[in-house]
Amino acid sequence: MSEPVPSVTFPPAFLWGAATSAYQIEGAVREDGRTPSIWDTFSHTPGKTAAGETGDIAVDHYHRYREDVALMAELGLTAYRFSISWSRVQPTGRGPAVQRGLDFYRRLVDELLAHGIKPAITLYHWDLPQELEDAGGWPERDTAFRFAEYARLVGEALGDRVEQWITLNEPWCSAFLGYGSGVHAPGRTDAAASLRAAHHLNLAHGLGTSALRSVMPARNSVAVSLNSAVVRTVSQDPADLAAGRKIDDLANGVFHGPMLRGSYPRTLLEATSPITDWSHLRDGDLEAIHQPLDALGLNYYTPTLVSAASSADASTRRADGHGLSDHSPWPGADDVAFHHTSGERTEMGWSIDPTGLHELIMRYTREAPGLPLYVTENGAAYDDKPDPDGRVHDPERIAYLHGHLSAVRRAIADGADVRGYFLWSLMDNFEWAYGYGKRFGAVYVDYATLARTPKSSARWYGRAARTGALPPLED
Repeated sequence: MSEPVPSVTFPPAFLWGAATSAYQIEGAVREDGRTPSIWDTFSHTPGKTAAGETGDIAVDHYHRYREDVALMAELGLTAYRFSISWSRVQPTGRGPAVQRGLDFYRRLVDELLAHGIKPAITLYHWDLPQELEDAGGWPERDTAFRFAEYARLVGEALGDRVEQWITLNEPWCSAFLGYGSGVHAPGRTDAAASLRAAHHLNLAHGLGTSALRSVMPARNSVAVSLNSAVVRTVSQDPADLAAGRKIDDLANGVFHGPMLRGSYPRTLLEATSPITDWSHLRDGDLEAIHQPLDALGLNYYTPTLVSAASSADASTRRADGHGLSDHSPWPGADDVAFHHTSGERTEMGWSIDPTGLHELIMRYTREAPGLPLYVTENGAAYDDKPDPDGRVHDPERIAYLHGHLSAVRRAIADGADVRGYFLWSLMDNFEWAYGYGKRFGAVYVDYATLARTPKSSARWYGRAARTGALPPLED
């Protein structure tokens, strides 16, 4: 058990950031040469998103980015993580870049740097160009090579001014929610295809890392952001422990195995052998994937509680990677049951447990010694509403942030090399299949007018960023 940290202060160089993704905030889906991504297609398909809502306008960041950067500076943020819209830069997913698309990101980077905010680029946050999906998408090997070409184009354009790069955000969601359960774009339900997609995402990461390094200064950092699960079992019964191992393989080992160790877990290959023969894993792939990383991004929201299916109770439901759903994105895990975890919950239904973040950080401190870590996503959705005076008070989010940032500080005290925290999210936005019904932002967005209003949590977090210490909850 860690000793209490007497003063919740952070190292002077610690990055205080916020994060977003292109499709969730940019809008302008038909401007400057951009073509549809799989999320454009998916969100325009009846029944796929809440109320049929789309990211066509989102929060119009494409036209309001200067206002948004000024707001970041006002709050005191020192870093901003955003993603590139692949189909804005390379509309068909292949061939030369469209300079008008790259120009938007050049302007955004320049604006951030002018305000003293460090940009961190994520190359892929789930928005595959639709033409590549039409050619087979991530289950097809060629998509990994197209990603490497895209990575090189963006690295050439922005690598002189952006030092922090992330290849993929949560490839688990891209593979298993997109191609397994179908609750994310492109909405396919094929277990074998989801496993092929996972491998080709791994390959894309490795090839993309090499492509970035071939065109960028050596000082730049290349990382990946994983939503690695904190898997817990309902008991120490051998059957429950075996269930936990299986989900750990499918949630974590399937990506960090080849990325960090150069191999897939043997138990993963065995568990999924009835679904695929892994013939898509070719000679040289693991060497291509296993590129040395400069850092590792960890996204955390809630722990995962499992048991063997034989010990499941009536309340058991399937897990979707961040929380619970009725869909099954876990190939080869039909003998595993998922359980609701106890405690307070966010509007997503996810239990609030900061100890899971500490546990996750310490796991990778042990498994990847010497590798710097960043919390690249952490946050909560609440039913935020303006008061009659127009202010938005969200004490629940402040308590959430205080708890999770305290967990990060405990991990640092325990020897973890955590160099930054990126709040999810900077502002309310399009929350994928949930549409606009879930508000994760520290900044409230009135979707009718698109006016931005910092919530009380934004002011609290900004004070933490400016002082390097967590303000008291009563503030």
